[in-house]
Amino acid sequence: MNLQNLEENISINLKDKTDEIKRVFHGRGNFYDNFSFLTVDSLDNTLFATFYEENSEELEIIKILKNLTLSNNFQNLIVQRKYKNSDFFESIYGEIPENFYAIENGLKYKIDFRNRNIGLFFDMKNTREYIKNISKNKSILNLFSYTCAFSVTSIFGGASKVVNIDMGKNSLSIGRQNHHINGLETKNVKFLPHNILKSFGRIKSESPFDIIIIDPPSFQKGSFVATNDYVKIVKRLDSFSNKGSLIVACLNDPFLTSSYLKEIFKEFAPDFKFIKRIENPKEFVSNSDENGLKVLIFEKI
Repeated sequence: MNLQNLEENISINLKDKTDEIKRVFHGRGNFYDNFSFLTVDSLDNTLFATFYEENSEELEIIKILKNLTLSNNFQNLIVQRKYKNSDFFESIYGEIPENFYAIENGLKYKIDFRNRNIGLFFDMKNTREYIKNISKNKSILNLFSYTCAFSVTSIFGGASKVVNIDMGKNSLSIGRQNHHINGLETKNVKFLPHNILKSFGRIKSESPFDIIIIDPPSFQKGSFVATNDYVKIVKRLDSFSNKGSLIVACLNDPFLTSSYLKEIFKEFAPDFKFIKRIENPKEFVSNSDENGLKVLIFEKI
């Protein structure tokens, strides 16, 4: 793929854009080897590009994106440079909005263009929809809840109770806002700022749960390393659940496969049977299903 192909590809994907989130170019996972450093998203009136690595063609790509911004009537073009240690964001056209909400499947989520992670991981769209559809009258544990998007979809889907746990107090505060901007009551929702690996007793006091969501970072210094810590949670699942409880086990480490999850469940949680894998949104499919997000569903038998 060359720069002309890149422009054509994005232009085609923008033809049916709406106010909802849409990834219009996904280079991650080596789907396009020479643009593996780039993703581009349509967020209502804003075109949002992320550069994961420094590249000699960056300025030319930005020129292309600005042309597409103007021709598709976007109000803003924002560039994020994740390869930098600070000053991640630049407004190329328009402005960086202070109060911005992304829309997915009709629900709103607060986006903060000041943070390295802006508040929502778009590749989880299908999993959030899955959770919404199975939540009615269920009690749900949302581990590593971040800004509580799973909680929003759960309450919208009719969950009876949701417990969100994350170390980030600010993220949980945004999570509370995400419920309120969608007109959702939080009287049956808890927002607990805890280190999950040190809070198993607290979790047990809220148990049992009908659905447990495990969506950890691949690596977060001082709090979670998937290769060491995922198994610590899996070992505890039996005490947090009932027969028939579902586990939504997520893994976004490109160096760990879905087989890794299946193996640790088989060894450390043998009462949980693998049911299926949630398909990633088509925009996020890469050369290998194992490079990107893996979401596996297990049921306690």
